[in-house]
Amino acid sequence: MSESTLTARIALSAAASPEEAARICRTLVEEQLAACATLLPGAHSIFHWKGVVEESAETLMLLKTAPDKIDALQARLQELHSYEVPEFLVLDVESGSRRYLDWLHESLHTAQV
Repeated sequence: MSESTLTARIALSAAASPEEAARICRTLVEEQLAACATLLPGAHSIFHWKGVVEESAETLMLLKTAPDKIDALQARLQELHSYEVPEFLVLDVESGSRRYLDWLHESLHTAQV
């Protein structure tokens, strides 16, 4: 396993609509907090909220990033999100292609033009 395979993360979040998810993801990529964002519309969530079981259509966001970006990513996501408590779960990437992971890090750590 190469060093770079130990340093990638995937953050999961969900938004109320595909439009909100696209706006959030575009901003996070433009600001180099995420190298890539994948939007999966059509999610159906069932959850407890303020003592009631709720159901909601959502768009799942998969945000690919590096460990040193997680705190800033979470803070910015909170600022951009319409939810009072947006989902934010971070998964370690156990392995991945060297070329993709190199690209991911280059995307996050190069100067913006």
